[in-house]
Amino acid sequence: MFRPCIDLHEGKVKQIVGGTLTSEVPPETNFVSKRPARYYAELYRQDDLRGGHVILLGPGNELAGREALAAWPGGLQLGGGVTDITARSWLDAGASHVIVTSWVFREGRIDWDRLSALVKAIGRDRLVLDLSCRVRAGRYFVVTDRWQKFTDYEVTAENLRCLSESCAEFLVHAVDVEGQCRGIDRELVRRLARAATIPVTYAGGARSLEDLAEVSNLSDGRVDLTIGSALDIFGGAGVRYADAVAFNRREAARRVAR
Repeated sequence: MFRPCIDLHEGKVKQIVGGTLTSEVPPETNFVSKRPARYYAELYRQDDLRGGHVILLGPGNELAGREALAAWPGGLQLGGGVTDITARSWLDAGASHVIVTSWVFREGRIDWDRLSALVKAIGRDRLVLDLSCRVRAGRYFVVTDRWQKFTDYEVTAENLRCLSESCAEFLVHAVDVEGQCRGIDRELVRRLARAATIPVTYAGGARSLEDLAEVSNLSDGRVDLTIGSALDIFGGAGVRYADAVAFNRREAARRVAR
């Protein structure tokens, strides 16, 4: 299934090439919208696209994030700078779930005490763990801090099963192909599908409607796909937003018929 996104950088909706997001120089940007975040939230609400994510890429995005959540209470997840202290306020602002990476994965490893505190604060059913990863020596490791720092936490079936006891979903960006519209990381999709015991959303490299169908086929429907830079609503030429919505409707009808 297609899941939408709203990526916010400096208060604006943008599509950024994943590995270029650093604090030293401006990131490589594919698209900067003239429309506010709430426009996209209203669009997703109109088409009943649930489970999309709003990501705050650095400071200066809180107001836009809150406006998006207010436009569709309960329809969007939110990530970016979330802690056990701020998580509840984002849920109260309308997020269905909060998405967390760097606060749980710190100093190169997972902090189990922080994860426990987060689950205690909001419950596992409102928590999405972001396991966005990069490849090192043929293995996928979770990366943090704007996807620049490797942790020692590998994306394996055993680790996914372990973490699934503490969250409702996983969000996984394939950082090495994020924003490049050169095709999905098929191997990562296969690994996620084999290990999935809870919902998983994959993001990174999608360039066509065929990629959406391929993710569904490779995972037997167990992995959803976020499409960003390739979408026409984000300046892309590879996928019409209306076609992605139509795909979801056809897929939902097919699953009901099975």
